[in-house]
Amino acid sequence: MLTYDSCPEELLKTISFKESMECLKWAYKEYGEEIVYACSFGAESSVLLHLISKIKPNARITFIDTSLHFKETYEILNEVKEKYPDFQINSIYTSMSLEDQANQYGENLWERNPNQCCQIRKIEPLKNELKKYKAWISGLRKSQSETRANIEYINMDHKFKTIKICPLIHWNWEEVWMYIKVHDLPYHELHDKGYPSIGCKVCTKPVTGDGDLRSGRWLNHQKTECGLHMD
Repeated sequence: MLTYDSCPEELLKTISFKESMECLKWAYKEYGEEIVYACSFGAESSVLLHLISKIKPNARITFIDTSLHFKETYEILNEVKEKYPDFQINSIYTSMSLEDQANQYGENLWERNPNQCCQIRKIEPLKNELKKYKAWISGLRKSQSETRANIEYINMDHKFKTIKICPLIHWNWEEVWMYIKVHDLPYHELHDKGYPSIGCKVCTKPVTGDGDLRSGRWLNHQKTECGLHMD
């Protein structure tokens, strides 16, 4: 089994796959119950959930519930639970309530210091969750942004000291939606309302004009990533 502690990073670069299903089949054969899919329930998630269901119907899925999501995010979460009843879907939370966060850091921390807010409400909960596993799956794609252009199918995740697997790296936005439509998959309602990338409701706006897919996130801040995918 390839693990963060025992696998030379150069070895990862020698592993390649022809397509997403081959990558996922390898991942579940390699890690069995010691791999989890960290799902955000965006468009890429609709694709990955469907692919995973064909390989591992009772796969472990984790959702980072920041307590600041859109109501539509919880709605698609419930739809997914109905469509894939055998999935082991687990919502994880920070130990700090919104009230405690306001008391310690002031009201609306996401407006003044979004990095700190993401650290508390996203990064720390996932860090604690991933201690249970040897690897995790993410829906990152190379074409999403410049910060994601260099990801590979299998990556050494230095932030969480684990192996990160990204089966959709070569998919473009049009291919994601073609797959969703062909297979009539449930998807996040806000995608139809100008939200290509969906995070917390307090930090996500619709994209207008020629903005890239993540330009609606953290407006007025020099920030394009929540930090989960940055070493």
